[in-house]
Amino acid sequence: MPRFIPLNYQQNSMVVINYLDQLQPGTFEYAIHHLIDEKLDLSVFYPKYQNDATGRPAYDPAALLKIILFAYSKGITSSREIQWCCETNIIFKALSCDSVPHFTTIAGFVSGRRKEIESVFEQVLLICHTQGLLGNELFAIDWKASPGV
Repeated sequence: MPRFIPLNYQQNSMVVINYLDQLQPGTFEYAIHHLIDEKLDLSVFYPKYQNDATGRPAYDPAALLKIILFAYSKGITSSREIQWCCETNIIFKALSCDSVPHFTTIAGFVSGRRKEIESVFEQVLLICHTQGLLGNELFAIDWKASPGV
């Protein structure tokens, strides 16, 4: 009978991970990361934050947008599931820089920042247009807050 190295799936392991290395050029997650960090003006989100001098630091709207857009692209609309993905999935960890927003923070961001998200979406459409990624025939959008969030 052959002998094999024993496998123990119950063991823990410490793994060194560079989050930026997980976002490979040419992938959708890299495009989200690059677009949000390099091309979009997210200052429309800043006025709602009142923690300049006091209060707990808030989650960066860039990180929240990244994980929400990536989750939605995967068909994940539940804020609880998005939180779980931030805890367990390496791409979500990379996009959020290993922060794990509570599901109520995620849901509140989506439902309470409608105008700001629309503004960012307009910027995305303008960037896509300048890159020649939109056709000039018909473009329709039906956007509403997800009931699962």
